[in-house]
Amino acid sequence: MSAAGEAGILILGAGQGGFQAAASLRDCGYEGRLVLVGDEPGLPYQRPPLSKAYMKSEAGIEQIELRAGAFYADHRIELVNARATAIDRAGQLVLLEGGAALPYAHLILATGARNRPLPVPGHDLAGVFYLRTLADADALRGKLDVARRVVVIGAGFIGLEFAAVARALGHEVTVLEGAGRVLARAVSPDMSAFFADAHAAMGTKLVLGAGVVGLKGEGGHVTGVETGDGTVHPADFVLVGIGVVPNVELAADAGLEVANGIVVDAHLATMDPAISGLGDAVAYPSRFAGGNVRLESVQNAADQARSLAHRLTGKPAPFDAVPWFWSDQSDLKLQIVGLAAATDSAVLRGDPASRRFSVFRFRDGVLTAIESVNRPADHMLGRRLLAGTPAITPAQAGDESFELKSLLAK
Repeated sequence: MSAAGEAGILILGAGQGGFQAAASLRDCGYEGRLVLVGDEPGLPYQRPPLSKAYMKSEAGIEQIELRAGAFYADHRIELVNARATAIDRAGQLVLLEGGAALPYAHLILATGARNRPLPVPGHDLAGVFYLRTLADADALRGKLDVARRVVVIGAGFIGLEFAAVARALGHEVTVLEGAGRVLARAVSPDMSAFFADAHAAMGTKLVLGAGVVGLKGEGGHVTGVETGDGTVHPADFVLVGIGVVPNVELAADAGLEVANGIVVDAHLATMDPAISGLGDAVAYPSRFAGGNVRLESVQNAADQARSLAHRLTGKPAPFDAVPWFWSDQSDLKLQIVGLAAATDSAVLRGDPASRRFSVFRFRDGVLTAIESVNRPADHMLGRRLLAGTPAITPAQAGDESFELKSLLAK
């Protein structure tokens, strides 16, 4: 087994966070060797459009690539397409499938997450899909050209985004969700109710509290999805969107601390001073969560990458970016800023019937999050308020006559 080249900064994972780390390191003046390792073929690309513009064929591969190939050559970023099999901390090497090894002076783990598999009989039938990678999206786009009856398992962001696309293309869509409401982990009950009604108005059949017990098939291909009440929902194909699992195995096998993610400190450093982490795979301390949290967010990964690049080039500062998220479903843009707990109170601002409104979340009278539909000004205000000292009361949030921008002058 051989190690090739000088030891510089090695980034493991070529998703949005890994790419941003490489680009930001060069922006911050890092001049050493920079290697970006990913296990998917092709150039690094954006994942969010896969369930939206790319799925609708409104964007091609060139539109979702993070940069053209020339960018990497111009910035001396070495792209390595390989699967890592182990981290040798003592030798400061990443071992690759096939026997090669890459040295590092500093290693950044941006290993991301993978789809959570559906643990029921029939999960391996043909016609059962997941959506995480470009290859997944390409396979699904082909099915949308011909299939008519679509069952989506899971009413999270991916499931509902895909359901909206499939309905717009004229398919019969059934969404099965084990919880009692859609987007249950992400938004307030008020916002869940709005999106459930919106998808029903699109013609999607929503079945809530529906635990999936098995998939039915004929000739090795899926034909239906069975729920706990014995109902079989007919399907020409199935999309499974029941969450993700962080890719922590390499870190755990190397002896790094893992607890719902690779554990990092406020500077995104692991217990090994030569290894840092970022993105969907890491659990980091957040004042917005009141402790360690692992966030599945493109923006969080990119923000952490920029913060880490500054630390590795001599400008350290604790990572403290305000978390925010978004989801596009038909003509509805949902934007969320902050982190709310299930028990946080909800204050409605605006009329959901107008399809332009926000839900402000509070804990003990303190703003914790804002969920907005087609109201970008509320979202941007929330990012500014949560970055400093929240200075809005529940009464102000619920009063449409109160000018929210006036808070920023205080």
